[in-house]
Amino acid sequence: MVETRHNSAISTVAPRILAIANQKGGVGKTTTAVNLATALAACGKKVLVIDLDPQGNASTGLGVPRGARDKDSYALLIGDVSLPEATVATEIPGLSIVPSSLDLSGAELELVNLEAREYRLRDAVARQVLAGAWRHDFVLIDCPPSLGLLTLNAFIAADAVLVPLQCEFYALEGLSQLIRTVERVRKTFNPDLDIQGVVLTMFDRRNNLSEMVADDVRSHFGDKVYHTVIPRNVRVSEAPSHGLPVLLYDMKCAGAQAYISLAGEMLKRERSLAA
Repeated sequence: MVETRHNSAISTVAPRILAIANQKGGVGKTTTAVNLATALAACGKKVLVIDLDPQGNASTGLGVPRGARDKDSYALLIGDVSLPEATVATEIPGLSIVPSSLDLSGAELELVNLEAREYRLRDAVARQVLAGAWRHDFVLIDCPPSLGLLTLNAFIAADAVLVPLQCEFYALEGLSQLIRTVERVRKTFNPDLDIQGVVLTMFDRRNNLSEMVADDVRSHFGDKVYHTVIPRNVRVSEAPSHGLPVLLYDMKCAGAQAYISLAGEMLKRERSLAA
């Protein structure tokens, strides 16, 4: 098995890897992955998105046609291609993606019989770091809406987990389950894994429930919750149908401005963690 990326000899060139995860669908997970990556790239960072969701929505949202996904995250996990071979440049300077295809939907079953099945993604990243060929500052892994083997691969490869959380009644229940999973992964596979932050999404200031959920989440998780909240915004919903992040589709809309703010807050948080 490839040496872990936490080895001190390679830590200075290793990227910061964040798994964007929530086992509940429809919470703005992929939207956050696409638009946060775009905002970080706009800040001058080199960013790689790894689409680990068989639905491939992050790939679509960054303008990668389905016909251009023959070398994808599925091929990467089973070992048919290397990370550079699977990486596709987007039209956004500094932003690349390892796209997903429907082939990934069968990966859970195929990985079961492969050696080091939980470490496939981590080892693919480590090979690049060890080769001195890494060119990205951040890797954002868009996880599927489940806590299966694909998400486990992401958690083992990641430094931390970023959790988009929809402002709804059952939000805390789902978040508690995710945190238990992170704790199990930390104990068994990746002792350095942490919760990087919680991002409140689909926030509606006209709705008292959004305010109640936000207050509840902040009371439980304190500084882990980002000050920036992502509002409900029709332009955010429209952007993927054009194969664009909302920052390119309508930079002036409230959703785009929120993701720009989130990127700035994240970079400030990352600098404080590195200090």
